[in-house]
Amino acid sequence: MSFASAPSVGPRHGEQSPMLSVVLPIFNEEAIIPELLRRLNSGLVDVVPAYEVIFVNDGSRDRSLELLSTAARKDPHLKIINFSRNFGHQVAITAGIDYSSGEAVVVMDADLQDPPEAISSLVEKWREGFDVVYAVRSERAGESAFKRVTAALFYRLLKRLTQIEIPADVGDFRLMSRRAVEAFKSLRERHRFVRGMVSWVGFRQTAVFYQREARYAGSTKYPLRKMMSFAMDGIASFSFAPLHLATYLGLGAAGMSFFYLVYALWIRLFTDQAVTGWTSLMVAILFVGGVQLITLGIIGEYIGRIYDEIKQRPLYIVADTVGFDPVVMGASVERERP
Repeated sequence: MSFASAPSVGPRHGEQSPMLSVVLPIFNEEAIIPELLRRLNSGLVDVVPAYEVIFVNDGSRDRSLELLSTAARKDPHLKIINFSRNFGHQVAITAGIDYSSGEAVVVMDADLQDPPEAISSLVEKWREGFDVVYAVRSERAGESAFKRVTAALFYRLLKRLTQIEIPADVGDFRLMSRRAVEAFKSLRERHRFVRGMVSWVGFRQTAVFYQREARYAGSTKYPLRKMMSFAMDGIASFSFAPLHLATYLGLGAAGMSFFYLVYALWIRLFTDQAVTGWTSLMVAILFVGGVQLITLGIIGEYIGRIYDEIKQRPLYIVADTVGFDPVVMGASVERERP
């Protein structure tokens, strides 16, 4: 068993260093894996002279690991990182990048919404000298109107709130050069928003456009709850705007309370009317209390992230691997699955 610390992992003994590494996180995708393997092979064999495909099994509970292990025994291009449990999509991407050894690394989802055939377009731009080539979704087949609208709003909101240029309508499907990968591997924060982190590292970046296909089989692994959490990670990781919002809410509440106090005093001192009733009092109390709770919630989100960071736990734990040489990581040794 080994613990994550951005290992330096090379090819098997006697192998040529692969020109291209392809990283795919896997979570309960047994229905997709046969077609995924077929399209990956046909999509890569004519693009680069040498490559590796790294599957990161993120605690799958179906036959995904079994199917991948069987395929890896027949195909030396395939390698597997098997987590000890589910650590999440963004962490799985990170692990695959950590273990990659190609001159360039492509990250893509395994549900075939990111077509393997589009890898050739990413490689072409990389050969032109770009360090990061991200795939922009020109069309999003198989997605509800609600998801398309909320995704568009999120990316545009994120662009307004952050100080780095995070492209809109871009997922994790992208290519990174080796120097961009090494820069990315130095970022070990726990709450990971990979697409923002890749933008943060800089270097020469460009886009290619593709049509995002409908999921080949199965159901999405990102329901609304996870999407909300992911959006919060993206905003909190790259912006202090929510904290500024809390300040403005507090100032607004204080200002409104002051003007209401002046109004009440005016009525009491200069008119014959008295400030009567509980309604206005309760509205004021509830308003100020609501602002306080919102402010505490926003502050709590940031404090929770600080708490996670200072614990210094590893990002992930690798139970075993397929296709990699044993690698010493700290005091523990990577164990390869037979």
